[in-house]
Amino acid sequence: MVEYKTPGEIDAMHAAGQVVARILAAVRTCAAPGVRLSELDATARDVLANARASSPFLGYQPAFADTPFPAAICASVNDAALHHIPGRYRLADGDLLSVDCGATLDGWAADAAISIQVGHQNPADTCLIDTATKALQAGIGAAVPGGRLGDISAAIGAVGRAARYGICTDFGGHGIGRAMHEDPHIPNIGRPGRGLRLVPGLVIAIEPWFLAGGTDAYKIDSNGWTIRSTDGSRAAHVEHTIAITDVGPTVLTAPA
Repeated sequence: MVEYKTPGEIDAMHAAGQVVARILAAVRTCAAPGVRLSELDATARDVLANARASSPFLGYQPAFADTPFPAAICASVNDAALHHIPGRYRLADGDLLSVDCGATLDGWAADAAISIQVGHQNPADTCLIDTATKALQAGIGAAVPGGRLGDISAAIGAVGRAARYGICTDFGGHGIGRAMHEDPHIPNIGRPGRGLRLVPGLVIAIEPWFLAGGTDAYKIDSNGWTIRSTDGSRAAHVEHTIAITDVGPTVLTAPA
């Protein structure tokens, strides 16, 4: 069931979104060759603690997972697209890192993700990240009152397909509110003019993720969480939480 938020509730989610923005900024600063993924997770936990917020990722166990998620962030490297558990791996020069995180503050959640290059800047990775970012912007631009959910999906998919990247529809955007994942599901490919009508009060997380190899296929590691490209190609993942308002979309996780 889709739950719509009041202006006051959207303000509360914006406060949570600002915690998420601070986490991602801190992790971006910390990410460098030689840094362990677990150190990035510790950085995120420090920001959460200072904000008196909690992580909706920590202990989360959706239907597809055999075990609860044990960290405050997902930190996925190179061919890992989503949901990698941050452990002892040390970032290497030239790695492509995607970080997904959330925050729950006063009972309201927000969720966002970035992809960055560690050290050496690879032109192919730059293009992949830039394309995912353009797709996110296109999806946000389509999130206007009177539109349809399929308009968002179609806008994202058009950008990714034009670049000939792989796009998976099993994992995509979602509603968000008191829980991190709520209805509706928002695929990263769709048909314009179809699906749920977009009205003020709808709050959603829009999250394109593309696979550089061009195939849509993915696999899941034995840990039950990490999603990787099947061909070993790199992946990029970006995300914002947005609210649909009378005047258009408002990004709740944009830095202040």
